[in-house]
Amino acid sequence: MSVPTPLVTVPCSPQNTLLRVDGLAFSYPQRVLFDGWSACIGPGVMLVLGGESSGKTSLLRLLAGDLAAQAGSLQIKGVSLQAQPLAYRQQVFWIDPRTEAFDAISVNQFFGQQRAKWPGFIPAEAPAWGELLAGLSLVEHLDKPLYMLSTGSKRKVWLAAAFAAGAAVTLLDDPLAALDRASIRYVLQQLVVASQQADRALVLAQYEAPAGVALARVIDLGD
Repeated sequence: MSVPTPLVTVPCSPQNTLLRVDGLAFSYPQRVLFDGWSACIGPGVMLVLGGESSGKTSLLRLLAGDLAAQAGSLQIKGVSLQAQPLAYRQQVFWIDPRTEAFDAISVNQFFGQQRAKWPGFIPAEAPAWGELLAGLSLVEHLDKPLYMLSTGSKRKVWLAAAFAAGAAVTLLDDPLAALDRASIRYVLQQLVVASQQADRALVLAQYEAPAGVALARVIDLGD
């Protein structure tokens, strides 16, 4: 079994912590990904950097409670994943960009589900919602079932929901993949906005730093 390069523990500032990780451990049969990693993640954008198969997506799934850790604990604003799993997951936005779970419903129906789930979701009548749909070129797709959308358009749907949800912690896996240039520019603008928020954390996983976005922290998983 391969052993990972030890990750640097991210120091804690209790008064500025949204997501706390203590002693996280996770292994696949032939590879150890994390072994006793701890971190305190505060507001802004944190980048999880790494190459193919470095564990970026696995870390996001662990933070979301979508993948069970073999050891360690996770808390969002003092709510423990282990003790209060439902309350924990209600504070973290995560959608696997490869999912087919929503394929049978329309884009509008998906947004309706997300709006019902997240109390802070941007209202449908708010100008900011129209701007988000236009910025990601989704207006023409609203009545289409998700299975009809291209990979890039599906990713735009997940991104629109992520930026609109208002979750305490948002997890994005390679959000620029399969997007057209105009949408990439728009997503980068939204990441700049997220980097300036004082009460929300966005954890971004990709192979390089997003251009022009001030990062609160970088976690490098290596190659």
